[in-house]
Amino acid sequence: MSTLIVTTWSLEQTSPADLQPAAAPEGDVRIVRAQEPSPEFSRFLYASVGGDIRWTDRLGWTYAQWREHLNRPGVETWVAYDRGTPAGYVELESQDDGVVEIVYFGLIQAFRGRRIGGHLLSYGTARAWDLTDRWPGLAETKRVWLHTCSKDGEHAMANYQRRGFQLFDTKVEEEPEVATPGPWPGAHAL
Repeated sequence: MSTLIVTTWSLEQTSPADLQPAAAPEGDVRIVRAQEPSPEFSRFLYASVGGDIRWTDRLGWTYAQWREHLNRPGVETWVAYDRGTPAGYVELESQDDGVVEIVYFGLIQAFRGRRIGGHLLSYGTARAWDLTDRWPGLAETKRVWLHTCSKDGEHAMANYQRRGFQLFDTKVEEEPEVATPGPWPGAHAL
Protein backbone atom coordinates (compact mmCIF):
# COMPACT_ATOMS: atom_id res chain seq x y z
CA MET A 1 0.00 0.00 0.00
CA SER A 2 1.34 3.42 -0.90
CA THR A 3 1.55 6.24 1.59
CA LEU A 4 1.33 10.02 1.56
CA ILE A 5 3.21 12.61 3.56
CA VAL A 6 0.49 14.91 4.90
CA THR A 7 1.04 18.27 6.56
CA THR A 8 -1.77 19.39 8.88
CA TRP A 9 -2.05 23.01 9.96
CA SER A 10 -4.22 24.08 12.92
CA LEU A 11 -5.52 27.64 12.94
CA GLU A 12 -7.56 29.68 15.39
CA GLN A 13 -9.35 32.88 16.21
CA THR A 14 -9.46 34.01 19.84
CA SER A 15 -11.89 36.89 19.47
CA PRO A 16 -14.87 37.67 17.23
CA ALA A 17 -12.91 40.78 16.20
CA ASP A 18 -10.38 38.47 14.47
CA LEU A 19 -12.91 37.61 11.74
CA GLN A 20 -12.23 39.37 8.44
CA PRO A 21 -15.42 38.74 6.42
CA ALA A 22 -15.38 38.12 2.70
CA ALA A 23 -17.77 39.92 0.40
CA ALA A 24 -20.91 38.06 -0.58
CA PRO A 25 -20.68 36.56 -4.07
CA GLU A 26 -22.81 37.77 -6.94
CA GLY A 27 -26.07 35.97 -7.69
CA ASP A 28 -28.53 34.00 -5.65
CA VAL A 29 -26.27 32.45 -2.98
CA ARG A 30 -27.89 31.78 0.38
CA ILE A 31 -26.61 30.11 3.52
CA VAL A 32 -29.15 28.19 5.59
CA ARG A 33 -28.84 26.14 8.76
CA ALA A 34 -29.93 22.52 8.38
CA GLN A 35 -31.99 22.60 11.57
CA GLU A 36 -33.38 19.08 11.26
CA PRO A 37 -30.50 16.63 11.74
CA SER A 38 -30.44 14.39 8.67
CA PRO A 39 -27.82 11.63 8.38
CA GLU A 40 -28.69 11.21 4.69
CA PHE A 41 -28.15 14.90 3.86
CA SER A 42 -25.03 15.20 6.01
CA ARG A 43 -23.46 12.13 4.40
CA PHE A 44 -24.33 13.53 0.95
CA LEU A 45 -22.57 16.82 1.81
CA TYR A 46 -19.56 15.03 3.29
CA ALA A 47 -19.08 12.67 0.33
CA SER A 48 -19.80 15.33 -2.30
CA VAL A 49 -17.47 17.98 -0.85
CA GLY A 50 -14.71 15.68 0.34
CA GLY A 51 -14.65 13.00 -2.33
CA ASP A 52 -11.94 14.57 -4.47
CA ILE A 53 -9.81 15.71 -1.52
CA ARG A 54 -9.68 12.36 0.28
CA TRP A 55 -12.08 12.86 3.16
CA THR A 56 -12.43 9.29 4.41
CA ASP A 57 -12.86 9.29 8.20
CA ARG A 58 -16.68 9.29 8.09
CA LEU A 59 -17.27 7.14 5.03
CA GLY A 60 -17.68 4.05 7.21
CA TRP A 61 -20.08 5.64 9.68
CA THR A 62 -23.40 3.91 10.15
CA TYR A 63 -26.72 5.71 10.07
CA ALA A 64 -26.82 5.49 13.87
CA GLN A 65 -23.36 7.10 14.18
CA TRP A 66 -24.40 9.98 11.92
CA ARG A 67 -27.64 10.47 13.86
CA GLU A 68 -25.87 10.38 17.24
CA HIS A 69 -23.27 12.93 16.11
CA LEU A 70 -25.78 15.32 14.55
CA ASN A 71 -28.04 15.26 17.61
CA ARG A 72 -25.29 16.44 19.97
CA PRO A 73 -25.88 19.89 21.49
CA GLY A 74 -23.81 22.49 19.68
CA VAL A 75 -23.37 20.56 16.42
CA GLU A 76 -24.64 22.60 13.47
CA THR A 77 -24.54 22.28 9.71
CA TRP A 78 -24.78 25.46 7.60
CA VAL A 79 -25.32 24.89 3.88
CA ALA A 80 -24.55 27.27 1.02
CA TYR A 81 -27.04 27.12 -1.86
CA ASP A 82 -26.36 28.58 -5.28
CA ARG A 83 -29.69 29.14 -7.07
CA GLY A 84 -31.30 26.47 -4.90
CA THR A 85 -28.59 23.82 -5.33
CA PRO A 86 -26.38 22.74 -2.39
CA ALA A 87 -22.93 24.16 -3.12
CA GLY A 88 -21.05 23.40 0.10
CA TYR A 89 -21.25 23.42 3.85
CA VAL A 90 -19.62 24.20 7.16
CA GLU A 91 -20.05 21.97 10.21
CA LEU A 92 -19.58 23.43 13.68
CA GLU A 93 -19.02 21.45 16.87
CA SER A 94 -19.07 22.87 20.38
CA GLN A 95 -16.28 21.56 22.57
CA ASP A 96 -15.32 22.10 26.21
CA ASP A 97 -14.59 25.49 27.76
CA GLY A 98 -16.13 27.71 25.08
CA VAL A 99 -14.22 26.22 22.16
CA VAL A 100 -15.96 25.69 18.82
CA GLU A 101 -14.33 23.69 16.05
CA ILE A 102 -15.09 24.16 12.38
CA VAL A 103 -14.93 20.42 11.82
CA TYR A 104 -15.71 20.42 8.09
CA PHE A 105 -15.83 23.18 5.54
CA GLY A 106 -15.80 23.05 1.78
CA LEU A 107 -17.53 23.33 -1.54
CA ILE A 108 -18.64 20.74 -4.04
CA GLN A 109 -16.09 20.78 -6.86
CA ALA A 110 -18.43 22.38 -9.45
CA PHE A 111 -18.96 25.41 -7.17
CA ARG A 112 -15.31 26.17 -6.41
CA GLY A 113 -13.80 29.32 -7.86
CA ARG A 114 -17.05 31.33 -7.70
CA ARG A 115 -16.19 33.30 -4.55
CA ILE A 116 -18.67 31.26 -2.50
CA GLY A 117 -16.01 29.73 -0.22
CA GLY A 118 -14.85 32.94 1.47
CA HIS A 119 -18.43 33.99 2.06
CA LEU A 120 -19.42 30.59 3.48
CA LEU A 121 -16.36 30.50 5.74
CA SER A 122 -17.07 34.03 6.98
CA TYR A 123 -20.68 33.19 7.70
CA GLY A 124 -19.83 29.88 9.37
CA THR A 125 -17.16 31.47 11.54
CA ALA A 126 -19.60 34.17 12.66
CA ARG A 127 -22.07 31.39 13.56
CA ALA A 128 -19.33 29.70 15.61
CA TRP A 129 -18.87 32.93 17.56
CA ASP A 130 -22.61 33.24 18.28
CA LEU A 131 -23.29 29.51 18.76
CA THR A 132 -24.46 29.95 22.35
CA ASP A 133 -27.27 32.24 21.17
CA ARG A 134 -28.84 29.10 19.66
CA TRP A 135 -27.72 26.63 22.33
CA PRO A 136 -28.51 27.94 25.84
CA GLY A 137 -26.44 26.18 28.45
CA LEU A 138 -23.24 25.94 26.42
CA ALA A 139 -20.26 28.04 27.45
CA GLU A 140 -19.84 31.32 25.58
CA THR A 141 -17.49 30.94 22.62
CA LYS A 142 -13.95 32.06 23.48
CA ARG A 143 -12.07 30.37 20.65
CA VAL A 144 -12.85 29.08 17.15
CA TRP A 145 -10.41 26.69 15.54
CA LEU A 146 -10.02 24.42 12.55
CA HIS A 147 -7.45 22.38 10.74
CA THR A 148 -6.57 22.02 7.10
CA CYS A 149 -4.04 19.80 5.43
CA SER A 150 -1.98 19.38 2.30
CA LYS A 151 -4.74 17.15 0.82
CA ASP A 152 -7.27 20.03 0.91
CA GLY A 153 -7.88 22.44 -1.95
CA GLU A 154 -5.01 24.63 -3.04
CA HIS A 155 -6.72 27.82 -1.84
CA ALA A 156 -7.86 26.52 1.57
CA MET A 157 -5.03 27.88 3.72
CA ALA A 158 -5.08 31.30 2.07
CA ASN A 159 -8.86 31.55 2.58
CA TYR A 160 -8.53 30.73 6.30
CA GLN A 161 -5.77 33.30 6.75
CA ARG A 162 -7.72 35.99 4.84
CA ARG A 163 -10.63 35.37 7.22
CA GLY A 164 -8.35 36.13 10.19
CA PHE A 165 -7.33 32.66 11.35
CA GLN A 166 -3.82 32.39 12.81
CA LEU A 167 -1.60 29.31 12.63
CA PHE A 168 -0.90 27.69 16.01
CA ASP A 169 0.34 24.17 15.17
CA THR A 170 1.83 22.17 12.29
CA LYS A 171 2.22 18.40 12.08
CA VAL A 172 3.71 16.22 9.36
CA GLU A 173 2.66 12.57 9.27
CA GLU A 174 2.72 9.65 6.92
CA GLU A 175 -0.63 8.01 6.20
CA PRO A 176 -1.94 5.35 3.84
CA GLU A 177 -3.13 6.62 0.50
CA VAL A 178 -6.84 5.87 0.18
CA ALA A 179 -8.81 6.29 -3.02
CA THR A 180 -12.15 8.04 -2.61
CA PRO A 181 -14.79 7.73 -5.28
CA GLY A 182 -16.44 11.08 -4.66
CA PRO A 183 -20.18 10.98 -4.26
CA TRP A 184 -20.30 7.89 -6.51
CA PRO A 185 -17.80 5.76 -8.47
CA GLY A 186 -16.58 7.56 -11.58
CA ALA A 187 -17.61 11.01 -10.36
CA HIS A 188 -14.14 12.44 -10.98
CA ALA A 189 -14.21 11.51 -14.65
CA LEU A 190 -16.70 14.30 -15.42
